[in-house]
Amino acid sequence: MASDALKIAPLDVHNRALLAQVHPPGWRNPRPANRYNLVVVGAGTAGLVCAVGAAGLGAKVAIVERDFMGGDCLNFGCVPSKALIRSTRAVAEARSAAVLGVKAPSVGIDFSAAMERMRRIRAELAPNDSAERLRDLGVDVFIGEGRFTSRDQLEVDGQSLRFRRAVIATGARAAMLPISGLSEANSLTNETIFSLTELPRRLAVIGAGPIGCELAQVMGRFGSQVTLLEVESQILIREDRDAAERVERALKRDGITITTAARILAVEKRGTEKVLRVEVGGVEREISVDEILLGVGRLPNVDGLGLEAAGVQYDRSAGVKVDDCLRTTNASIYAAGDCASALKFTHLSDAHARIVLRNALFLGRARVSVLTVPWCTYTDPEIAHVGLYEADALKHGIKITTYVQEMAEVDRAVLDGETEGFLKVHVKQGTDQIVGATLVARHAGELISELTTAMVAGVGLGKLAEVVHPYPTQAEVIRKIANQYNRTRLTPFAAKMFRRWFAWTR
Repeated sequence: MASDALKIAPLDVHNRALLAQVHPPGWRNPRPANRYNLVVVGAGTAGLVCAVGAAGLGAKVAIVERDFMGGDCLNFGCVPSKALIRSTRAVAEARSAAVLGVKAPSVGIDFSAAMERMRRIRAELAPNDSAERLRDLGVDVFIGEGRFTSRDQLEVDGQSLRFRRAVIATGARAAMLPISGLSEANSLTNETIFSLTELPRRLAVIGAGPIGCELAQVMGRFGSQVTLLEVESQILIREDRDAAERVERALKRDGITITTAARILAVEKRGTEKVLRVEVGGVEREISVDEILLGVGRLPNVDGLGLEAAGVQYDRSAGVKVDDCLRTTNASIYAAGDCASALKFTHLSDAHARIVLRNALFLGRARVSVLTVPWCTYTDPEIAHVGLYEADALKHGIKITTYVQEMAEVDRAVLDGETEGFLKVHVKQGTDQIVGATLVARHAGELISELTTAMVAGVGLGKLAEVVHPYPTQAEVIRKIANQYNRTRLTPFAAKMFRRWFAWTR
């Protein structure tokens, strides 16, 4: 069984079905080939895309996974969290249905049933990432600890795998904090919270980044009394401040207690309670809870891989050192995904893998720096972003013009009762070239791709204004902001010429 198999709990019918796919008991590793075109270490998103893509092209491929096929996304990340977000969004909609003329006098949520649904769906999706599927696609699947023993060789389960090229795709794990008593309190992380079978009555969430905010809102909507603690002066510190404030208001409406600029001094167990000693503004106080969730980010998995023997440089905080083509300090070894990136997103891991395939197998020169990468925090409302923030533009000396459109002025958002949010688009000053955008909306993650596509294709706001959007849709927010840009083209001189023209043609 995997080194940390207890993360998959409880061992009900759904989780047993999951384990049969992602870490099958009794799996027998194959006999290694004499030499592989590509050996992939790690079977998360980046590793799976590399392995399946290379095998599909005819390469001889091996993949090594010590824990669970599918990695963080399937087992502890995107899949389980979004399943729970859907359940709690449904109950939030029901509780506010009265404004839509829908009577729902008594609305509750069954935590146990929602968690079982999550486990069932996760197990249903698992075959896509399974050991058996990869084997059927021609990939040699090795379950066990992989460790480089030289610059072109890796050992797993007592067998040596020689390679022409290798990819390190070992992902990341939940970061911990050096707080006295925190380990003894058995705090939860995104890797263990999905094993809960009972709802904590009181929950402290440490860290108000994307993971912390998403799960704080989920647990609050389930009915837990949630306290969200953040050391910085605002939640979602990486995001546009206006956007973060909109989400903060929404979390507070859901009953979340938010404390920013909070320094956690110590944690202590007192019977069944867990007590956090917190300092805010120079004043100390205690917060008593039943569970603590740590959501302070993720650290790359780089230890125990024998990277020194392979001549691969790395940092325990920053991860594997790579160039713009994702090549490590060993020209035969590449790295992709969370173990080699400051941005840790499933879709970016997928994009990394495609770059690696071109560069490692075909001597390509595809580069990470040319990628336009959007991301989304799945709170309600969501925050989606692509490109530069205003602060980024100032830092790089790029002069910008910013256009803002409130969702409250978009008809479909009004009809849906989903008016919380706005779209903010930055263009290079004097042009319609989009350099960045932030969207706060109920469906921001679905809408941001139109702006991402425009940026990749070099399409400016002027051209977007010509795109016919179906009415009424929330995507009209993009057309409205494009129309804002078009109105700026009507200069005083142009207006004067138009007046003369119309006077002459009357």
